[in-house]
Amino acid sequence: MVNIKDHKTGRLFDPWGHLGPKRRKLLDESWAGLFRKEILPDLPVDKMAPFFDAGLGRPTKELYTVQGVLILQQMHDLSDEETVQQLAFSLQWHYALDIASDSDNAAYICPKTLWNMRQVVTDHGLDTVLFNHTTDKLAKVFKVDTAKPRLDSVHIKSNMRRLGRLGILVRTIHKFLINLKRHHAELFATIEPDLVDRYFTEKSLGCFSLVKPSNSQRTLAAVGADLGRLAQLFKDHPEIAAMHSYQLLARVLHEQCTVKAGPAGDPPEISLKAPREIAADSLQNPADPDAGYDGHKGQGYQVQVMETYCVAEDEKIRSQTLNLITQVEVQPAHESDAHALIPALKSTQERGLGPEEVLADSLYGGDDNCQAAAALGVELVSPTMGKAPAHAVSLADFTFSENHRIVACPQGQVPVKVTSKKKRYCAAFNSELCLNCSIRDGCPVKPGEKAHYLHYDDKTLRLARRRAQEPTPAFKERYRYRSGIEGAMSEYATRTGVKRLRVRGKPAVGFCARLKAIGVNIYRATAVRQALTRANRASEGGKPALAALFLFFKEQFAALGRLGKDSFAPDSYRYQNELKMAA
Repeated sequence: MVNIKDHKTGRLFDPWGHLGPKRRKLLDESWAGLFRKEILPDLPVDKMAPFFDAGLGRPTKELYTVQGVLILQQMHDLSDEETVQQLAFSLQWHYALDIASDSDNAAYICPKTLWNMRQVVTDHGLDTVLFNHTTDKLAKVFKVDTAKPRLDSVHIKSNMRRLGRLGILVRTIHKFLINLKRHHAELFATIEPDLVDRYFTEKSLGCFSLVKPSNSQRTLAAVGADLGRLAQLFKDHPEIAAMHSYQLLARVLHEQCTVKAGPAGDPPEISLKAPREIAADSLQNPADPDAGYDGHKGQGYQVQVMETYCVAEDEKIRSQTLNLITQVEVQPAHESDAHALIPALKSTQERGLGPEEVLADSLYGGDDNCQAAAALGVELVSPTMGKAPAHAVSLADFTFSENHRIVACPQGQVPVKVTSKKKRYCAAFNSELCLNCSIRDGCPVKPGEKAHYLHYDDKTLRLARRRAQEPTPAFKERYRYRSGIEGAMSEYATRTGVKRLRVRGKPAVGFCARLKAIGVNIYRATAVRQALTRANRASEGGKPALAALFLFFKEQFAALGRLGKDSFAPDSYRYQNELKMAA
């Protein structure tokens, strides 16, 4: 049964009135106050409710509380046990989640329920919905200008062990044998006992860590042969071939080994591939088959992060402007950054947060990305990849017409003829004039049979013009803000622990990365709100102090008035003394 409470309608009596003004002020100005006021009422519980029965079964935990707890857990980088403790006893969490009751039903969630709820969110992609809802709400509340974001990636690791080549093969065989015995014991019994003894138990796997470097190649060859023999043994069995562990076995065999058919009736010959032949998207650990490999940063994933930035030089304005993370996407480590730009632009545009220009490094700045971004109405500000041609004279120094045909060279010489074919151009110049030119040694125009020729295409021209703009002060002034995203990555990792996660698999890694980005946005929004509050108080001058002083004296005079009235009551001590004196 679905359990949802109304957190938008106010209460007649304040359940937090028992807190003193100082503690209440601390709560209101902290992340808890921001979360309670802006985030909690707009959480997308309606997206989660359809996965539970509306009228049958035991009531779920209150869904606003559930989604809030999932965000706060990643925001503070807590384990499940620590999350249960915080929800049960933390006043800040109770205030943020609007939990006014002290009952176990309201302020307690068991680790199993927490795991189940997280699995529902992960399996159905609700982490993306949570991120989009909270980001859109903060952008609206703080009036964030999303016209100028910047984009970069950070390498992260899931909760998997780093395995070498031998470890990958051994662990894959071990995983397959465990699952085979669990589900098909009769087929498991048909495997050679020696092979089972080598890979089945954890104790036997420890022997492979003692292999000497001089014996590593021989051991690898033997393990590869065992892996290939298992794959061939069950390849024609449909139930075994459908097992996830067998598919991993077949994947490792394809990625790590070369299978060569032998003579008729003989098993195929299996040999190990050279390390350079193994692709970066190969299996890194059977416990996390989605992870990839980056030659510079190693095994794991990468998170693509897009955030807005402020160009104001005034420190006061900067402190009152929210730099908001508007897009988060997770990729295996082997994927290129170049593939992340266009999906990020389309995603933000669909949510009404689309940019007009984007700052990114050269990995994103390929010509194809520039053209695709321009088709979406976005200007990509990025250095060009590779080195410029070793010519003193650039193609950008020539004068072109609107249809990209050369009109004149840097020395003013008009080409004899310009031909084009499929966006490729050839400009022919008078050889006599070119041979007597003062800049001929650094000119890209080269001698031919009948003239001096310059061959180019639209892409070459675009790259030349971009390279010509990069040394200019105008480009440097625009691009200098890109480096600021390195601070965002540092904050992302330091405050939320995103670089080392407690989960495995791309869906779970994506869940953590997005909810931790929500946490960074909440931290930043809290700091901006505090800066705005201080600015408002400073602009009002001494008015708050005078008002507080007026209220103080008003309460004191009221108290004195009540004391004077009560002191002459018939049962008061002073009234009795007056009667005695009169007698």
